[in-house]
Amino acid sequence: MPRLKIKTLHYESLPSTNTEVARLAADGATEGLSIVANEQTAGRGRLQRTWSSPKGAGLYFSILLRPEIPLNTWPLITFMAAVATGDALIGAAGLQTEIKWPNDLLAGERKICGILSETVDTSAGRAAVVGIGINLTARGYPPDLIGVATSVEEETKQPADKERLLASLQEAIANWYEQLVEPEGLQRILKAWIERSSYANGRLVDVLNGNETFRGITRGVELDGALRVETQAKEIRIVRAGDVVSVRSATK
Repeated sequence: MPRLKIKTLHYESLPSTNTEVARLAADGATEGLSIVANEQTAGRGRLQRTWSSPKGAGLYFSILLRPEIPLNTWPLITFMAAVATGDALIGAAGLQTEIKWPNDLLAGERKICGILSETVDTSAGRAAVVGIGINLTARGYPPDLIGVATSVEEETKQPADKERLLASLQEAIANWYEQLVEPEGLQRILKAWIERSSYANGRLVDVLNGNETFRGITRGVELDGALRVETQAKEIRIVRAGDVVSVRSATK
């Protein structure tokens, strides 16, 4: 298929880059439209959480995609974005990260990036809005997350080059998105994700899903990105929503 053509709109301030892309998608925006804001006043993450987005402290980016893949595999759009973001951080900042299921990037076990993928129905069909928030400095996250979150500047010990990171991110998304929609592309995305995540297999985790919490060992992912977790009762449970929290490494 033709390479993804990315057109970028820059804003000084927005409530949410995802919300703005979704609005433009409903108005007929074409695939590849992306928005970058210097700050978000109502940034959000998964599970209705807020995403701290102070001015100049992070890369706040969203892109519109219209992939021609089965709807039951759309969760892998988030996997594609996570792999691409990891490539961008290596390429632009020399920063190695790993992926925590399903949508966080970690540096030294601390969160440096979150990804929020949402769907929107438009006159041109269903579309995906993928939001990526990367902490550039320690101001990018609240003080109560010190020790849990980190930033590009803290990890590399030098100022983060936002424009270089943005260019690297867009290039990586174009590369991986091209693979996502190719034959056998979904399998390549899954393979790349698994290779970059110690959470994929053999990790002892607590799974939090609504009011339920259970403990188990991760045993790989399904073809749609759902996490397989072996419970203490030796039952395999398929997790498609919620959070996982690492307890400690487990024997595979």
